[in-house]
Amino acid sequence: MAKVELKNVCKSYEKKVEIVKNINLEVNDKEFIVLVGPSGCGKSTILRMIAGLEEITDGEIFIGEKVVNNVHPKDRDIAMVFQNYALYPHMDVYENMAFGLKMRKFKKDVIDKRVTEAAEILDLTEYLQRKPRQLSGGQRQRVALGRAIVRDPQVFLMDEPLSNLDAKLRVQMRFEIKKLHDTLKTTFVYVTHDQVEAMTMGDRIVVLNGGVIQQADTPEQIYNWPENIFVAGFIGSPAMNFIETQILPDKTIKLGNYTIYPDDNLKAVIHNNDLIGKKVTIGIRPEHFSLNSNGIKIIPELVEMLGSEKLVHFADCEQRLKEGLCPDGTPFMASNQAKGKKLVAKLSSDKEVSTGEEIALSPDVSKILVFDPETGKRFKAF
Repeated sequence: MAKVELKNVCKSYEKKVEIVKNINLEVNDKEFIVLVGPSGCGKSTILRMIAGLEEITDGEIFIGEKVVNNVHPKDRDIAMVFQNYALYPHMDVYENMAFGLKMRKFKKDVIDKRVTEAAEILDLTEYLQRKPRQLSGGQRQRVALGRAIVRDPQVFLMDEPLSNLDAKLRVQMRFEIKKLHDTLKTTFVYVTHDQVEAMTMGDRIVVLNGGVIQQADTPEQIYNWPENIFVAGFIGSPAMNFIETQILPDKTIKLGNYTIYPDDNLKAVIHNNDLIGKKVTIGIRPEHFSLNSNGIKIIPELVEMLGSEKLVHFADCEQRLKEGLCPDGTPFMASNQAKGKKLVAKLSSDKEVSTGEEIALSPDVSKILVFDPETGKRFKAF
């Protein structure tokens, strides 16, 4: 087992296009860490640099106490699981799982023991004589995992291994991979663009954008206390609502016809960052709205039924006020022709809400976050 450490790691092509910018990251021994971010953010490049499949432009990569910059991939004691399984179609499951060990000249009894044990862990024992074409997508992915397990590596690297599976199988395989980590107690570095995978699997999540780490923390911290607008908007589905507004002299915040009276934490944010009279961006997650007759008056533009929940879509009145479309005191969402930024509230499905019929919503003041509209950084209370 081993920790993985990246020190000032950079990657650029032809010294012009910088893909990864000065990454510093320590993955603890036996930790399950997830790299997440939009396409092109550098997450797969980082994984491939750890594996040795991409040369780094600058910096150092450690596996355990050893610098591996110039170590060949096969000598790094890592195992990688790819998105497309990469199984040999002419070999059965046993042969696919044993192939890497045969190439390394392991004894037959050792190979048999490792393949048998891995097959048992992954519930593949009855499929050992089948060819990949005779297996489902989930079974093929388990074979790919088994091929990695038999190597008994210090570190597992996984590059979007579930992206080719359907929704039901993805849920099942998330559980299988997390259970596998708990069983093997090995260091896992996992790449995905799926925030649900990141939130449910990672001990820590590393959110990347533009080749830069935006935040590395536990799922709870990233969800509840994002460092900036990018992290706040990327993590969470539906995404966090962002509203441009201003802190009034009495520390209150106006949202159309509604006044937010800060709690102690929000007062501390305003006071310690000298925000009175300044423009800010406030963030409210959809699930932090509730029906309240004294709340923000809105007219839903669209109501989506999701079984146990409803998503209520409406428009940002502050934007519409600027456009002269929403006189102060009228509903937040007054017409379908509004050009304001759309907002979303998530309510229980038993709430009586219909498209075009006025309702009133109140935000949970204790959950409101305040961001700098210029830098995007979250203002903190302390």
